Amino acid sequence: MNNDDEFIITPKEDKSVTITIRIDKALQLQLDDLSTKSNRSRNELINMALEYALKNVKFVSGTKKES
Repeated sequence: MNNDDEFIITPKEDKSVTITIRIDKALQLQLDDLSTKSNRSRNELINMALEYALKNVKFVSGTKKES
């Protein structure tokens, strides 16, 4: 058999995980509305929002203001 004729299959890499969260009903309604308007799934919108938040987060340690 010629190498050009080989049908090569590799294991599928699943990089996603399933988690469960609780959110306010009002937030869910807003996500559902945006989902309808954007033609994107609620899951896709949540992933986009989480990626944005993690890229733009500012972490402040401690509670006292420094002089």
